[in-house]
Amino acid sequence: MRHVADPDLRKLRVLRELSERGTVSAAAQALHLTPQAVSQQLSALGRELGVPLTEPSGRRLRLTGAARIVLRHADAVFTQVDRMRAELAAHGSGDLGEVAVAGFSTTLSALILPAVARLRETRPLLRTSVAEVDPPESFSLLHRGETDVVVSADTAPHPGRPADEGDRFDARFHRVALCEDPFDIALPDGHRLLDSPRLALADLAGETWIFATTGMCHDIGVAACTAAGFTPRASHAIGDWDATLAAVRLGLGVALVPRTARPAPRPEVTVRAFSDGAPSRTVFAAVREGSQTSPEIAAVLDALRTVAGAVVAG
Repeated sequence: MRHVADPDLRKLRVLRELSERGTVSAAAQALHLTPQAVSQQLSALGRELGVPLTEPSGRRLRLTGAARIVLRHADAVFTQVDRMRAELAAHGSGDLGEVAVAGFSTTLSALILPAVARLRETRPLLRTSVAEVDPPESFSLLHRGETDVVVSADTAPHPGRPADEGDRFDARFHRVALCEDPFDIALPDGHRLLDSPRLALADLAGETWIFATTGMCHDIGVAACTAAGFTPRASHAIGDWDATLAAVRLGLGVALVPRTARPAPRPEVTVRAFSDGAPSRTVFAAVREGSQTSPEIAAVLDALRTVAGAVVAG
């Protein structure tokens, strides 16, 4: 039986990047290498394993069946490496280290930056770096090891809905719930419901609405109105929350605003919570599977949970 050499982890990462990116040039750009260096790494890995990993397909390279077998085991290898690093780090106090955190703009201002400020007080020797990155690129960075924690959000599950394939979280990552982020309603001064003792979404069926331009916040708002029994009459699509509140102040409509995204208070605008049945989204953190027990990453997750709980509590 032919001896197969132990594969080089760096070369395995190159192979995985080619599988995800589709071309040598795209893989090279993601890895900050030259295309020639990527090709050389792939050829060397093939020689080490004794199998061809790529074959020509027109002007591009495609993965062989042997490469697919290697890739099936690669993620398990990287998970075990992360677990090893986490266990080694656990021997220390967890006060030393570096953790990179990525999230989109709302999570950055509402959760990540306050959590980093909290860590400066509680763990002054723990260095954290922050980047504003939207999904799915933030998860690509996490997968490649270029960030350690991603803060993101998705639609809150409907009660009783069975889990299906689309609900299963990527097994390469470990997901940590931070909070359920309810949507409140922004009303202009003088609105008929401003002082109503109870407020439901259905009470606003006749209003003119201001929604986010696209994406999750837009979809959640429209779906919530539909579930409340009416089709919202949308007048404006605005992607900035401060501009949204400015439009509300001018009487151009009412708007649903996620609590974690609530901008600074504005004169002549009141943001009210619903009495019950508020639409919401789930805010969560993700780390590479196997790294969640690392003391420094656990410290960041704890700080994020604490801040998130305070934000949604109002």
